[in-house]
Amino acid sequence: MSDKALPAEQTVGMIERVAHFFDAVPTGATVSATGRIFINYARWGDDVPFTVAEIRDGKALSFPDAAINACEPKHSGTTLISVQSVVVDPKDRSWVLDTAAPGFAEPGAGGAKLVVVDLTTDMVVKTILLSGGVVLRSTHANEVRFDLRQGKEGAVHITDSLITGPGGIIVVDLATGEGRRRLSGRPSTMPDLKFVPVVAGERQAVRETGTAPQPFAVGSDGIALSADGATLHYRPLSSRHLYAVLLK
Repeated sequence: MSDKALPAEQTVGMIERVAHFFDAVPTGATVSATGRIFINYARWGDDVPFTVAEIRDGKALSFPDAAINACEPKHSGTTLISVQSVVVDPKDRSWVLDTAAPGFAEPGAGGAKLVVVDLTTDMVVKTILLSGGVVLRSTHANEVRFDLRQGKEGAVHITDSLITGPGGIIVVDLATGEGRRRLSGRPSTMPDLKFVPVVAGERQAVRETGTAPQPFAVGSDGIALSADGATLHYRPLSSRHLYAVLLK
């Protein structure tokens, strides 16, 4: 092994391009056990005809169908408003995390939810509405990870990345649908206001006409579970720090 090689460095194959994206940018991607590829587009202002799609022959097609992607605020509990993340779980089911907050707006009443799609039938088999007790006016449900070993049906951990309020971790019992907020407003889930992101050599900030540039402030975002389910790892997007908390 070369002195410069990483201990875990391993060649696993060639990079393969499976699709091009020229307009709206996907915020999530996941692959099923059979190799099906799913993506999602958050509705942040681009022309997004559907917020969840499957990649087939290099093209993005509405998934699971066009009707549920209709984005009807009056039916926010049964249609997809603005999906931030899509993840296939160990049982090969696709979980869709709907923020119900297009353009980073306040979540629509009863719209923030998890939608489960059975990939053998491509039918919605379960919808879990995130209650008002865990969804704040500032909530932007961001990333999601599962541990199906907890409780009767498992548990899900969701980062609340906030734009104007406290960050936190939302934990949902998949059997009962009951949710709890954890680490709400703690420093580990809040943005570091001294953090200045640099992209392509340019310092990034929020710039609006007539106002001074403001820090790019996004709270708890990235999240991962250890293989044994004992440790939850997470981090604010606007930060250079990584955090972990023991679950067992």
